[in-house]
Amino acid sequence: MSRVWDIPVQDSTRVRDVRVAAEAACARTGLDAHSTAGAALVGTELATNLVKHASGGRIVINLTGPCDTRGEGVPGVQITSLDHGPGIGNVQAALRDGHTTASSSLGAGLGTCLRVSSDFDLHSRPGRGTVAVARIRPARPPGAPSPGPAHFPTGARAGGIVTSLAYAEHSGDAFAWVRSGSTVTLLLADGLGHGGKAAEASTAAVEELHRCAGVPPAELLRRLHTALRTTRGAAVGVAQLDESTGRLSFAGVGNIGARLRTEDAWRPLISHPGIVGAHFPATVPVRHSCWRPDSLLVLHSDGLPSRWAPPHDPQLLGHDPAVTAAVVLRDAGSAARPLRDDASVAVLAPDPSDGRP
Repeated sequence: MSRVWDIPVQDSTRVRDVRVAAEAACARTGLDAHSTAGAALVGTELATNLVKHASGGRIVINLTGPCDTRGEGVPGVQITSLDHGPGIGNVQAALRDGHTTASSSLGAGLGTCLRVSSDFDLHSRPGRGTVAVARIRPARPPGAPSPGPAHFPTGARAGGIVTSLAYAEHSGDAFAWVRSGSTVTLLLADGLGHGGKAAEASTAAVEELHRCAGVPPAELLRRLHTALRTTRGAAVGVAQLDESTGRLSFAGVGNIGARLRTEDAWRPLISHPGIVGAHFPATVPVRHSCWRPDSLLVLHSDGLPSRWAPPHDPQLLGHDPAVTAAVVLRDAGSAARPLRDDASVAVLAPDPSDGRP
């Protein structure tokens, strides 16, 4: 999770860099040749669109863990395109194979991305920009249906994005989520400092989460404290949703931000001071909230500005949570206000069949 390929795409010379990065990410994950070729094609199409139609942007490539988004237990590669360009007026038309546009909007090649990717979703608003997320996993068996842009399994789902300071190879941030029966647990960790040593701490937190699926947040943080004692330590936030009761529990130690949206209002969930693995508090407060069909939870590291504005676009509720996370990350920074740390955002979203508008 900590390995990041973060590529600014301002001209056509960077398109090749994106393709090479996509191939390298697939090699690191152990994907087959067919999936690797698909990832290279998707990266090339998204980067080319940034140059031709969005006046540049950014491609972020993350390795997805075995329970990201669908909980299917299959690792893969996530390619995210972010821009502040003109946006797309007709998203459905842009997603059709062979669609071209003479206007200054991101669009060409998106049908190819949808067809080739294991998952593909896109959010765009005219005048605000576009975010596209493609995930590549091992090739589907012959005859298996292609995914749609809003094709999700039942049950709450999670996703996110991780970036590194100054386009470094490793990020000290990591997120992951696990299922245990009707319980969904989302974790975000920010290893102290930057680079490889910080990544060791956040990676250790993710590994411990997978060994402790279903453990309540406060107890999980205590176990993480033991697991991280040989590392630099980390700030960690843990959110756990019991889908059978509709109760969300959150506990955090260190500077992890959390905001919960319910009924069109956002409120913060506060973490407790300390460092998991180094200076653990005597008590860890756990905050409980009701989880509704319109709820949305955003966890983030301190790489985001403390006063970032939460998204108010109701359309985001129907999108892949990784898209929502990328929109939050994109809108929190700009060329005039770049992010000054490793930055990560993880989102927990409700079951899309729960009757949201």
